[in-house]
Amino acid sequence: MLYQLDDIYQYEEDIKKSRFLAIAAPVQGASDAMAFLEQHSVPDATHNCWAYKIGDEYRFNDDGEPGGTAGRPMLQAIEGQSCDRVVVLVIRWFGGVKLGTGGLVRAYGGVAASCLRLAPKSPIVPLQTVLCSCEYSDSDLVRSRFAQYQAQVLAEQFGATGVEWHLALPLDQVEAFEQAFTNLTRGQGFWSKQEQTDSQSLE
Repeated sequence: MLYQLDDIYQYEEDIKKSRFLAIAAPVQGASDAMAFLEQHSVPDATHNCWAYKIGDEYRFNDDGEPGGTAGRPMLQAIEGQSCDRVVVLVIRWFGGVKLGTGGLVRAYGGVAASCLRLAPKSPIVPLQTVLCSCEYSDSDLVRSRFAQYQAQVLAEQFGATGVEWHLALPLDQVEAFEQAFTNLTRGQGFWSKQEQTDSQSLE
């Protein structure tokens, strides 16, 4: 199970006189991540290191720290906390004591992991979109089952004889709801699976 953050979250820690501030946020795309980094980076800090992961897409940046000591450990923290669609910025103010490469890896990775671990999160659920329709005489009964199967109504159209819905359902609910729909409409309703959507958080 993957998770996405519910909101921006901050975590701060002092390590050998250096101040580390981690800020994590949910994002839907690379442009969101870069806009967040531009908005929250602190120009007069010693380093603004970051990493983001959105599905199979990821990037990270050491911002002047020795290669592999900041951005990559932060990306590993994202994966280690089972997070997706997230950007993490760790701002460092140098306090005069060098941490060494191992110390930097532990500091950046640890601060990022603590931030993500403490942040409020929601599970990301893969959804299947479905097109279905039935006669008005069955529509209220069908609609009454939407909540039971966690169906989200993406669109609803009222025709001359019945109602058509474009729904999004958790993958593990599709088969059960299709069976229920068939029973409720006595096999007279129309049911068609559409493309599977990207994983997303159910409200």
